[in-house]
Amino acid sequence: MRALLPLLRTDWAWRAGSPAAARLPRGKSAGPGPHRAMAFYRTEERGQPYSPDYRLFFKNVAGHYISPFHDIPLKVDSTEENGIPTKRARNDEYENLFNMVVEVPRWTNAKMEIATKEPLNPIKQDTKDGKLRFVANIFPHKGYIWNYGALPQTWEDPHQKDKSTDCCGDNDPVDICEIGSKVLSCGEVIHVKILGILALIDQGETDWKIIAINVNDPEASKFQDIDDVKKYKPGYLEATLNWFRFYKVPEGKPENQFAFNGEFKNKAFALEVIKSTHECWKTLLMKKCDGGAINCTNVQVCDSPFHCTQEEARSIVELVSSLSNKGRSKEEEQVWHFLGK
Repeated sequence: MRALLPLLRTDWAWRAGSPAAARLPRGKSAGPGPHRAMAFYRTEERGQPYSPDYRLFFKNVAGHYISPFHDIPLKVDSTEENGIPTKRARNDEYENLFNMVVEVPRWTNAKMEIATKEPLNPIKQDTKDGKLRFVANIFPHKGYIWNYGALPQTWEDPHQKDKSTDCCGDNDPVDICEIGSKVLSCGEVIHVKILGILALIDQGETDWKIIAINVNDPEASKFQDIDDVKKYKPGYLEATLNWFRFYKVPEGKPENQFAFNGEFKNKAFALEVIKSTHECWKTLLMKKCDGGAINCTNVQVCDSPFHCTQEEARSIVELVSSLSNKGRSKEEEQVWHFLGK
């Protein structure tokens, strides 16, 4: 137990990676093609759904626990992932192909999210004042109106002011709204094409919302940029803007505000935001900036001072599960405190 305590902090000492270990990913990642993303990742539930103790942990193809925040590559354009050779694309499709971690399936209300302050960053349901959070239904919609999730290996730095919005980041991975026809599952890792972006200003912080589409969607070939959403899904962007404007009003909060007067920016703009936030993530993982309470424990970024072994990752998961029971020791209570419980 005592040996695991440093892993549960965000500032534990440098760990040297093995000589054969992979270095910090340079925007490279997954799979033999755009239709095989889920083959490389699976999830494992711990605790009961719709409870504060529920966690959804991630594993790679080898069955090792990983962080969906730090260990899943951002881009889908590499020749190898997790040591498995892949085929090179014969066209430019990979230039705009990214991994998305699905947190909230379309039409559901539970506010599921990557736990950025917990080791290995499992998905959990957000809480406020000790109560589980659910988003209200914004007429005429039921729950979230897209498959909602995050881009791994991105981070909106709360100490860095965005030049285009004049606001700092919200301390989270970049959010993404997937507009395809299929209702996805919490914890799925899919390949998406980036189409555009919306700049939500949440309590003075920049909270980017990427608009994207699953490459497996039957109509994905129609969508290349934000204007295609206007053309083939009329009203969807207007509904998206209204949803983000009003979704906190039922909680007694004011309407949300937007940069650029609520204008959706195009794919090129969105790709620049992704590039910038990926660079911020790199500085976070290499401990070149103040990450605050963000937990950077990872299994595959071996140059990072926050790297841990597969055995340590497995022990963390078992510890989290055991601490959900009653009768914790004083030391276990200390660990639970680091987990934000």
